[in-house]
Amino acid sequence: MDNAALEQLVKPRIEKVVVNCSVGEGGAKLEKAMKIIESLVGQKPEVRKAKKTIRGFGIHRGEPIAIRATLRKQAAVDFLRKALAAVNNRIKSSSIDKDGNFSFGIKEHLDIPGTRYNPELGIVGMDVTVHLSKPGYRVWKRAYRPSKVGKRQRVSKDETLEFLKSLGVEVIEE
Repeated sequence: MDNAALEQLVKPRIEKVVVNCSVGEGGAKLEKAMKIIESLVGQKPEVRKAKKTIRGFGIHRGEPIAIRATLRKQAAVDFLRKALAAVNNRIKSSSIDKDGNFSFGIKEHLDIPGTRYNPELGIVGMDVTVHLSKPGYRVWKRAYRPSKVGKRQRVSKDETLEFLKSLGVEVIEE
């Protein structure tokens, strides 16, 4: 196998994109956020419950307070392009971790191109987390015969920066 073919095999790809919207309370506000996220990502998000009680915030253990949607394959790529456009294709370098994953926040869902304001639903913000991987990385997570993964199969911060540049994203040093 020549070097060009080998480079193609070890290029990072988008494993998944997770969209998280923390409302802080259940009820009507959470339902409105669910409708907004569902219209943005094209699938029904799951409800997340509080892990512990925080009296200062009025949150009780087991109370639904957030929603999350996990996108994979082409749906993840499509949503990521729109979400990056919402932040003007700019990401802070501190948003990238050592394993090659990166996250960014969107203050208002109206910043995403093609989104219309609905006064009945209001405005919500969200966090977008992107997990990059290379082919063969799932070996350590599989149920049957999991195994360790070598350093070549892990995505480094440098590879993530290169991947973001290929998407046309500017990484801001801070």
